[in-house]
Amino acid sequence: MNVRHKPEAAMPRDRILAGDCIEVMASLPDASVDLVFADPPYNLQLRGELHRPNNTRVDGVDDHWDQFDGFAAYDAFTRAWLKEARRLLKPNGAIWVIGSYHNIFRVGATMQDLGYWILNDVVWRKSNPMPNFRGMRFTNAHETLIWASRAEAAKYTFNYEALKALNEGIQMRSDWVLPICSGAERLKDGEGAKAHPTQKPESLLHRVLVATTKPGDIVLDPFFGTGTTGAVAKALGRHFIGIEREDTYREIAEARIATVRRHDAAALEITQSKRAAPRVPFGQVVERGMLKTGQTLWSPNGRHAARVRADGTLVADDVKGSIHQVGAALEHAPSCNGWTYWHFEQSGTRVPIDVLRQRIRAELAD
Repeated sequence: MNVRHKPEAAMPRDRILAGDCIEVMASLPDASVDLVFADPPYNLQLRGELHRPNNTRVDGVDDHWDQFDGFAAYDAFTRAWLKEARRLLKPNGAIWVIGSYHNIFRVGATMQDLGYWILNDVVWRKSNPMPNFRGMRFTNAHETLIWASRAEAAKYTFNYEALKALNEGIQMRSDWVLPICSGAERLKDGEGAKAHPTQKPESLLHRVLVATTKPGDIVLDPFFGTGTTGAVAKALGRHFIGIEREDTYREIAEARIATVRRHDAAALEITQSKRAAPRVPFGQVVERGMLKTGQTLWSPNGRHAARVRADGTLVADDVKGSIHQVGAALEHAPSCNGWTYWHFEQSGTRVPIDVLRQRIRAELAD
């Protein structure tokens, strides 16, 4: 498929574009999106209808868009859209692809062949999966997401501290227990049937976007469906570009996203990584007179003491060096965080010197 790229074209932010995803992506400018979230066809290869034990029909995925003439055709399709997606990603951009055992392994291999660098595979464990009606296999209770950067050296976004806060202070793992889309969240058509057979829950997209994007980022979804990515992106202050060839899905998605309210700036702030905070040398604390030259600092248990020197180093007995080096030497440890180790006296109480660093950081942020 020879489609001319248009690097000079303006980005159609917060819009749903009609058409084939490969053709539409080819019309967008290079290095123009921060993240791609893709939920491509599963290529389920269904053979006939599936029925429950009571002989009622299971509403599975048997739509024409999920049907391919064998693995070769599916692999060619996968390679084509992934190649365009990589072209559209900014140098430090990343991609998420979700799939089932029917397709995710083929997708993952193609991603590696094209130069993507896989960062994690995440297992979405469904807390309320559809049962296995035939009783011939394990209940398929999960889907796999591949998270990859555009290239190995890319400085991708990962809001580690925000994910930890989302998980009540515990490091977020790569197995996510979230319910499938059901109840009021499950969109219905005019006849009361599912509007889309593979609609993803907003909780899944919320976690993905909080984890790997920043407010104002552009998120591309080349298989937009009924617009979960767009709805969550809008609420979280991100821009979206959706591509969807089915008229019915586009209409539902547009109506859905129109009702979404974008959160205010204060609500969109997330817990920042400590590494992202401005670096404050201990010498700056001394220069500003927040601690005086010759002032005594104490270890947490009060066993060790050191005096502040004019150049921002410490001296304790025969040990001289930075706040980290002196603390490590006194504790006979390989390393030491001097900011939390050393304390100074303030109003009769010993306080970590880190409060002085945080005071300076707060000033820099204003």
